[in-house]
Amino acid sequence: MLYQVPGATLELGWSIIGPLLMVVVLLGLAVPVWVALGIGSVTLLWVTGVLPMSLFGEALFDGVDAFALIAIPLYILTGDALVRSGLSNKLIDIAEATMGSLRSGLGTSTVLGCGFFSCISGSDAAGAAAVGRITYHRLLQRGYPPAYACALIASGSCTGILIPPSIAYIIIGLVLGISASTLFLAAAVPGVLIMVSIMVTNVVLNRINGYENSDDRFSFRRWLRALWDGRYALAIPCIIWGGIYSGVFTPTEAAAAAVVVTVAIGFWQGTLTLADFPKMLESSAKVNGVIVPIIAFALPLAQVFSALDVPQAVVQQITEVTSNPSIIILLMLGVFILAGCVMETTPNIVVLAPIMLPVAQEIGMDPIHFCIFMVTALGVGFITPPLGLNLFVLSGLTGVKILPIASRAVPYVLSMLFVVLLLAFIPALSMWALR
Repeated sequence: MLYQVPGATLELGWSIIGPLLMVVVLLGLAVPVWVALGIGSVTLLWVTGVLPMSLFGEALFDGVDAFALIAIPLYILTGDALVRSGLSNKLIDIAEATMGSLRSGLGTSTVLGCGFFSCISGSDAAGAAAVGRITYHRLLQRGYPPAYACALIASGSCTGILIPPSIAYIIIGLVLGISASTLFLAAAVPGVLIMVSIMVTNVVLNRINGYENSDDRFSFRRWLRALWDGRYALAIPCIIWGGIYSGVFTPTEAAAAAVVVTVAIGFWQGTLTLADFPKMLESSAKVNGVIVPIIAFALPLAQVFSALDVPQAVVQQITEVTSNPSIIILLMLGVFILAGCVMETTPNIVVLAPIMLPVAQEIGMDPIHFCIFMVTALGVGFITPPLGLNLFVLSGLTGVKILPIASRAVPYVLSMLFVVLLLAFIPALSMWALR
C-alpha cells in the first residue's frame, strides 16, 4: 500500500497531463502496454513527488499479491483443457441441436456456442479461437461469406468477458474492492442480453441477405442425445456456478475445481494425455504473462491518480460542464468506447475504474451497476478497430483481412451499444438478481 506525501496533492495540469500524453504516444508507437504504463507511473512520481519513489517496486508486488488473481490462469487453463479434450465440440453440438432448426440455425448456434464457452473460460480471445476452429468452415458451407462468418464469431465471442465467470469482473472487483461472486451474479442477465442481441442481429441480417436457410427440423430426440453426449461438458459450468452460489467455492476455488474436473474427464475419456500438459500450461502462461504485468504496472498508476485527487478533479470538471445524469452517462460511455478501441480491457479497468467510479456515484449510480456498465461497454472494443482483439484472432485463424471483418461487424457493434444503453439507464437489469 502506498502512502501519500503530506501536502503533495496537485491540481490537474501539465505535470499530470504530460506523462499521460507520453503514455499515449508510447502506445501509438507499439510499445508494450505494461512498459508504457510503467514509464508513465515512474514519470508521474518523479514530476509530482506525490509518493516516495522507493515504494514503487513494493507497489508492483503488492498489486499482484492477491488471491483473486489466481483465478485468471486457472479459468484460461480450463478453457484450453476444454478444447484439447474435445469437450468444446460437445458444447457446439448442444447449441446446434438447440438452435439448428431456425432459419439462421447454424449462425445462431455459433453465438450460443460462444455463450457456452464463455461460461467456462472467461476470455474473449480463447472463445474466438476455439469456436472459430469448430464453426468457421461449417458457416462457409451454409453460405455465409468468409468476412461475415468471422464477424459473427468475433461478435459472439465478446460474451467471453460479459458472461460469468469473467476475468474482467475479477479484475474490476479487485480494483474497486467488490466481491467477484457478487459481480458474477449481477452480470448474468446483461451477458445473456448481449448474446441475444447478437443472435437477433444475425437473424435480421440473414433475412436481408439470405445467407442461410436451414431446412432442419427440431428433433427432441436429437436434442436429448446431444445433451447426453455433452453431459460432461455441461458439468463444468455447473460446477463453477453451482460451487460459487452454493457457497462451497470462492470464484478462485471454483476455477481450480473446474481445471481438475476437466482434466480428469479428458484422461478418463482418453482425449487428454500427459504429453498435452506442457502445451496447455504454456498456452495459459502466455496469456497470463500478458495480463498480470499490465495489472502490476497499472495499479501504481491508479494509486498515483488517487494520491493526486485526480478522480475528484474529474468529477469537478464534469459537473461544471453538466449536472444532467443522462448526459454524464453518455459521456462515460463515450470514454469507455474510445478507450476500448485503443487499449485492452485490463489496463482500461485498472486505470479508468477508480477515476470514473466517483463520477458515477456523483449521479447516484450503484458501484455494482457501474461495474456492469463499464465492463459491457469495454466489451464492445473487442470488435472495433484499431485494437479489436477478436478481429485479429479471427483474421489470424482464417486468413481474412481485418477491415472486411470489421465492416461486417458494424451491425453487431450497434446492437451491443443498444444493450449497453439499456443497462446504463435501467439499473434493474443489473441489480435485480442481488435483491
